[in-house]
Amino acid sequence: MMTHLNALELRLSNERGYLARAKTEGERELRRVWIAQIEKEIAGERAFVAKQDDMSDDELLAELLQ
Repeated sequence: MMTHLNALELRLSNERGYLARAKTEGERELRRVWIAQIEKEIAGERAFVAKQDDMSDDELLAELLQ
């Protein structure tokens, strides 16, 4: 089963590969921005996953519904 975190990590890996093969400076800059955004999203997802360990089911549901 692929989790959201797994999907983000796969996307990050793919984008790094695309960056390595980028042909123009414009494309490289765009991919750097996308990579930074994905890394930020991964950090948020990891923080959320860690927080789940300390939450009740009701607290988790409330957090997900926000």
